[in-house]
Amino acid sequence: EVQLVESGGGLVQTGGSLRLSCAASGFTFDDYAIGWFRQAPGKEREGVSCISSSDGSIVYADSVKGRFTISSDNAKNTVYLQMNSLRPEDTAVYYCAAAPVPVLQAFGFGAYDYWGQGTQVTVSS
Repeated sequence: EVQLVESGGGLVQTGGSLRLSCAASGFTFDDYAIGWFRQAPGKEREGVSCISSSDGSIVYADSVKGRFTISSDNAKNTVYLQMNSLRPEDTAVYYCAAAPVPVLQAFGFGAYDYWGQGTQVTVSS
């Protein structure tokens, strides 16, 4: 059974940090890229970051560049999203998703086969 389980969300003040984890199981981790997406209330889901362990490529949305860092621990089949300098506009449910490599569009929803249930991140002002 394929599973993507996010954890690490919570409530933090503006300027604070959180580290999200995405634990994957049930598929060959090296054959997939892992993306992070988020959806705020009343807004469309948007791509945040994506990492492909097969070639080491990483993509960030402009809104998080310089503040968020994505990394992968292939031994643990886990991808992390370190989020620093958080802002109220980062408040959203964060999802991780898996797409078979190569991924032609890092934030193209249709590329992703598997999705997690999401973890809430709330940044207070």
